[in-house]
Amino acid sequence: MTDSTPRPDDPLAELRWPLRLTWAGLLAERLSRAFWPLASLVLLVAAALAFGAHDLLSPAAAFAIGGALFAALLGTLVYGLRGFRRPGRAEALDRLDRSLPGRPIAALSDSQAIGAGDPASEAVWRAHVTRMAARARAARAVAPDLRLSSRDPYGLRHVALIAFTVALIFGSFLRVASVADLGKGGPALASGPSWEGWIEPPAYTAKPAIYLNDISDTRLAVPQGSRVTLRLYGAVGALDVTETVSGREPGAEGAAAAPAGTDAMARSFEVIRDGRVEIDGSGGRSWQIVLSPDIRPEVRLTGEIDVTADGEMRQPFSASDDYGVTAGEATITLDLAAVERRYGLAAEPDPRAPLVLDLPMPISGDRRQFTETLVENLSQHPWAGLPVQVELAVEDALGQRGVSAPAGMVLPGRRFFDPLARAVVEQRQALLWARSNAREVAQVLRAISYRPDEIFRNESAYLQLRVAIRRLERAAPGLTAESQAELAGALWDIAVLIEDGDLSDAAERLRRAQERLSEAMRNGASDAEIAQLMDELREATRDYMRQLAEQQKDEDRQQAQNGEMQELTGDQLQQMLDRLQQLMEEGRMAEAQQLLQMLQQMMENMQVTQGPGGDSPGQQAMEGLAETLRDQQGLSDDAFRDLQEQFNPGQQGQGEGREGEGEQDRADPGQGGEGGQQSLAERQEALRRELERQQQTLPGLGASPESEGTREALDRAGRAMDEAERSLRDNDLAGALDDQARAMEALREGMRNLGEALAQNRQQRGEDGQGRGRADAGGERRDPLGRAPGSTGQVGTEDSMLQGEDVYRRARDLLDEIRRRSGEQNRPDLELDYLRRLLERF
Repeated sequence: MTDSTPRPDDPLAELRWPLRLTWAGLLAERLSRAFWPLASLVLLVAAALAFGAHDLLSPAAAFAIGGALFAALLGTLVYGLRGFRRPGRAEALDRLDRSLPGRPIAALSDSQAIGAGDPASEAVWRAHVTRMAARARAARAVAPDLRLSSRDPYGLRHVALIAFTVALIFGSFLRVASVADLGKGGPALASGPSWEGWIEPPAYTAKPAIYLNDISDTRLAVPQGSRVTLRLYGAVGALDVTETVSGREPGAEGAAAAPAGTDAMARSFEVIRDGRVEIDGSGGRSWQIVLSPDIRPEVRLTGEIDVTADGEMRQPFSASDDYGVTAGEATITLDLAAVERRYGLAAEPDPRAPLVLDLPMPISGDRRQFTETLVENLSQHPWAGLPVQVELAVEDALGQRGVSAPAGMVLPGRRFFDPLARAVVEQRQALLWARSNAREVAQVLRAISYRPDEIFRNESAYLQLRVAIRRLERAAPGLTAESQAELAGALWDIAVLIEDGDLSDAAERLRRAQERLSEAMRNGASDAEIAQLMDELREATRDYMRQLAEQQKDEDRQQAQNGEMQELTGDQLQQMLDRLQQLMEEGRMAEAQQLLQMLQQMMENMQVTQGPGGDSPGQQAMEGLAETLRDQQGLSDDAFRDLQEQFNPGQQGQGEGREGEGEQDRADPGQGGEGGQQSLAERQEALRRELERQQQTLPGLGASPESEGTREALDRAGRAMDEAERSLRDNDLAGALDDQARAMEALREGMRNLGEALAQNRQQRGEDGQGRGRADAGGERRDPLGRAPGSTGQVGTEDSMLQGEDVYRRARDLLDEIRRRSGEQNRPDLELDYLRRLLERF
């Protein structure tokens, strides 16, 4: 008996879209499983055609492969049609019902078979139908299963898809249209003639190659130096190439004959001018080539030359090119017409090649436009200090050169402030100017050194100069270029030694630094030179203060307590140096000269006291190294005397200017001859051993850069002493002197580093590393002008300089005295200028 009770609203009407989507998914599953071989084959064929695979085949091969592909396509189509079965609505409804719990769609189509007419049973049935209807309304479309791994275990469908994707990106489906030419017997393959062409710009332009087959424009702009390559296919003579861009026009004189036969099937030529390129024949084309010329590079000087105190020059320049500069050079030639032909320059100069310097190029970045600086030190060049012409040249990748306009300048060189050193350098330049000046240079140098005790502060410099004079006099008649360069180098070393002096003694170094700075201010030196000399003065002042602090003992403090003293702290000294630099920067050289003289007088009268306690290990080490340096200097002087004796046997002392030196100084049998050299070697060995002992007893200075520099410098000094010892044993006095000079320089460097390390240690322990300066002046603390310093520690005084009751009368008297002195024209110009500025201010 069937249930006749009314049903709830039919839920299948609400499943219309889930059912349709499920049916579509079922259709996709069956299509993919049936036709995936056909789709894969179609994609592979399309990819091959897009890449032009058919262009590589002969007509016969193309038709054979095409027939095989057609058969394969037909076979896969039949396979797909036989395996495909269109899904019905019942199948889609069944798949949708299987995705729901309890299969509610099937339950809705059932009827009550038992219990019909029983109200209770019918109520239960209605409740069941209502619940199934609610579940059916929640149905969602079932996703299709498109996995084909079981049917395509090798993934051939993926290979076909990837090939087709690559063809879409990199291939051209315009080539697919050329398949029709195979059946029509077109000119591409049926009749044979075809062509390919490229235009390749030079590599340095970084521009891509142009494939002419893909270019529709008939007017092309290409860089200079581009190469055109054309390849012709088919019967020989079916296609021909004519061009006017390479300059090889037929019939022109010197033109190369056009290739014939199979050689005519490949043409390659370089574009050197505007013209036309044409492929004559069936399917040929023509192009109008417009040449984009490679612009010649440019270079120019961009600023004033900057010269440091040691002669290093810095010349900025800028360069540009359309594709980038590859190299450059600066050529310096002597401007002979502008040279003042006097003294040693009056002779005809020896021929000398222009000076060529490589221009610096940017290591990274764009070289099409850049600015760099040429940095060189040409102080030792024969043309230093003479007028020259500077010409810059740069080159690009094509080999084109760009040259700047010649610029006249004076070739920078090191400035010598010592008159004697300057004279030696001038004679060195005269010797390099012309070898014919050799005899005159020797005479002038001998005249300069006639009275050495009055002009030479360094005995070693005098001895080296006398040796150089004798060598020059012996070589003067036939001076060679090698001897000229060797003697010029020796004279340069002598001038530097005279200029720098023996700076092992801090007081001498301070005095020299003050003299050089004063000389620079008087001669109008450049700002860079004055700044460097100011740094040297600061360093010399610190060394002098440190040396006084190390040498001052308890008895000095007692002498100071018994007398009158004034004090100058390290801060006050630093303020005076800062004030001196400020005056020079402001151009107030007269006031700077006066302050420098006052500072020099203060330093000469100053004594430095230490804190309580005896000598520290660091002070003992400094004293020991200073003693070793003095011994090494004395040994070097003795070796130089023996070298002089070799060149002038029987002459005592330093030559003409020192005939009165006692014979007792040279009577030691250990000096001179073979036994004398052995004695000098033994003394050198003893000094080396003493230095090794001092290195082992150096105080612990930690791991600071200064302490490491001390150890490294003393190691170099020891090695130089060892080499000097071997040279002395081999009777090589000249080599021994060079080794001893290196040893002394290393000792000085080691002492400087040791002093800085000790000062840092004192600062870390909270000690006063500056010390105090004091000089006998009065019973109270006063500055060098007799004034009591201010309580704040500043240079100067808090007391009024106009003391007494009648202050205004005293001021008037001072002004009258200033006016009187300013009217005395016999006073120095520096003082008169200072007095006038005082009157203008007050």
